[in-house]
This record gives sequence, structure tokens and C-alpha cells, in this order.
Amino acid sequence: MALIILAAILGLMTTFSAYGKLSMMENVVEMLNHVGLNERQIRLLGTIEILGALGLLVGIWVPILGSLAALGFVFYFMGAVIAHIRVRDSIKDMGPAILLTVISVVVAVLEFSR
Repeated sequence: MALIILAAILGLMTTFSAYGKLSMMENVVEMLNHVGLNERQIRLLGTIEILGALGLLVGIWVPILGSLAALGFVFYFMGAVIAHIRVRDSIKDMGPAILLTVISVVVAVLEFSR
């Protein structure tokens, strides 16, 4: 049950994150430009987040897909943390990426242990 709840939370958070990227919300674009991404890359990241969220959802019934989606999010959000570190952002600025990395790790561990 914890797996489904945490995977749902991760899926919802990444869907909202994807919305900000795909709709090119000004604050989202500004932050992602700050870490060195262009418009095409921002849209690609939003698409990856949507696909990952769908993978978590389908993973309820197809466990290997859920495991791979969760593992993909671990690497995705670790990359986000690294991007923030490279531009010397504060912990506060990289907080969402750190939180999503932690949640992704927990979901991946739960997915692979079922």
C-alpha cells in the first residue's frame, strides 16, 4: 500500500512539474534557463516526466514498468540536483529536486522489493 501511495504522489508531482515545462511557465523557464537548458530541452524534460508518470501508473499492473519508471526518475532527479550544484544554487533552490530524488529512491526500492 505504501508503494501505491508514494508512486501516486511521485506521479502527481512529476505531472505538475511537466505541466510547468510543457506550458513554458515563465518562472519554470527562467529557472531552467539558469541551469543551462534551452526551450527544446525544457519541453523534452516535460515529456519525459509525463512518460515516467504514466510508467508509474501502468506499473501498478505491470511491475517491471513501474520499477523502470521509478529508476528512471532516480536518475532524472539526480541529474536535476547535479545541474543545480553546477551553477552553485542554494539548498533552498534545489530543494524540490532533492525531495523528488528522495521520493524516487524510496519508490524504486519499494518497486524492486515487491
